[in-house]
Amino acid sequence: MKQIMARTAVAALFTGFSFIGAASADDAGKGEYMAYCATCHGEAGLGDGPMAEFMSLRVPDLTTITQANDGVFPFLQVVHAIDGRSGVMAHGREMPVWGNRFMTEAGDAMAGDYSHVYEVRGRILSLAYYIESLQK
Repeated sequence: MKQIMARTAVAALFTGFSFIGAASADDAGKGEYMAYCATCHGEAGLGDGPMAEFMSLRVPDLTTITQANDGVFPFLQVVHAIDGRSGVMAHGREMPVWGNRFMTEAGDAMAGDYSHVYEVRGRILSLAYYIESLQK
């Protein structure tokens, strides 16, 4: 599964997701979302996950990102929030930096090439596309 995701991510980065249907991008992103985000943001992205009540700050409703940005989904800003380039506050500190976490998970298994970088970018892009699909 990890190798398939890495190959898909590499291909997607070089083709701009043009050959990948929205369903497959959403499927990969949904898996990542359920594994890493739903605990706080809730399965539907409403900010009502089981850990939300333990946060010192309100967990944001991810389904209203487009509404809050004059009808435009700020894709790059969402990618930066996920990978940690922009500070997102949660439970009194920044949201977990998934870029670093995903890179750690990729580890040295693919040392010697940049496959792990493409895998991490693919995972983050998949998450962003899935969050975009949650918009009201």
